Amino acid sequence: MTDKTETSRAVTIARLNDQLRTTGTGGSIVITTNLRNVTGFDASLLVKALADYDGFDADNDPHGERDFGDLTLFGENLLFKIDYYDKDLTYGSDDPADPAVTQRVLTVMLARDW
Repeated sequence: MTDKTETSRAVTIARLNDQLRTTGTGGSIVITTNLRNVTGFDASLLVKALADYDGFDADNDPHGERDFGDLTLFGENLLFKIDYYDKDLTYGSDDPADPAVTQRVLTVMLARDW
């Protein structure tokens, strides 16, 4: 793959990841039990924080796909990660840039559970 192709691919994946993170469409969002059990947990605040997240940088987003982030909410350090599966959620996706063959899963967890 050329650098231009890799860049174009990363831009496509980032756009699809942003769609899931900001609108909740184009995949699934999973919240761990430990996060749900945090005192003061509020799903609507979490959804808003994910949609507003703009902390991507070279450390947490080295490939420009915007598939990982960290934030502080409910007095806790949280992490989120987007993984790419086939449509049956059995195997990894052969092409994360192609939504026709990819099911995205955004998982939010407590950083201490990583």
